[in-house]
Amino acid sequence: MSTEVLDQAVENENEMKEWLVNYVGDKHRPEDGNVTVSMIVEQMAEDFPEFVLAVAEENWVRGYEQGVTDTHLVTEEVSTEASVDE
Repeated sequence: MSTEVLDQAVENENEMKEWLVNYVGDKHRPEDGNVTVSMIVEQMAEDFPEFVLAVAEENWVRGYEQGVTDTHLVTEEVSTEASVDE
């Protein structure tokens, strides 16, 4: 994840974000009063590691599946180009 996203302040756009921003703000006490995505990830990892692990595992599986799909597509493309060249 880019640093830009992690450094973004989170706005209270809905009930869950409001609760989460207040909770993390109470824990971290940021000097400027802004709760960032990075602070939320850090707090979630501390208080609810099972959730963070589940999200990380799902992200890894999706990335792996995409890599396998890309490999098959490239292999087919190279195979097709080799047939045309013959």
